[in-house]
Amino acid sequence: MTLLRRPPVLIGLGVAAVLAVVALAVFQPWKLFVDRTVDEARPTAAAPAAPVTPAAAPAGPVAPAGPVELARGELISHEHASSGSVVVLELPDGSRVLRLEDLDTSDGPLLKVWLTDAPVIEGRDGWFVFDDGAHVDLGELRGNIGSSNYPIPAGTDLAALTSVSIWCERFSVSFAAAELVPTP
Repeated sequence: MTLLRRPPVLIGLGVAAVLAVVALAVFQPWKLFVDRTVDEARPTAAAPAAPVTPAAAPAGPVAPAGPVELARGELISHEHASSGSVVVLELPDGSRVLRLEDLDTSDGPLLKVWLTDAPVIEGRDGWFVFDDGAHVDLGELRGNIGSSNYPIPAGTDLAALTSVSIWCERFSVSFAAAELVPTP
């Protein structure tokens, strides 16, 4: 009888195969070698309305023609080496957008963009603080390289949510984070 026909060996090979499939599904190691590049344009003003005749011109202040920068921050590395900027923009229609600019980080399983109330702490101490308090999930990270826009839900309190994290939901760790500093 050959070694491969023995029941304990067959069972061991079967268990090893199942564990390998589960490990690949959980850790997704290929993401360490594959980048997702995104290049979304910076949001602009909405299409202009029909021309207003002087007799019907509204009185009072005129809304800005383009987006207004409300806050800005620079990403610091946490679990993975990362760089880039974070900008919060208010569009002329009153909606707000969080923009990641020139992001460069590792890809990973279940990466999310979070607005949070947690402090941004450098080093290993800052890796795990973002799921301890309030946060707003802006959705899955669209790409680990480049620039992308994430709509901020109406009613989100930006005075209370003062930081951003690129959050790995699978392993509950921050890849990178930025403190949002209000723009004067």
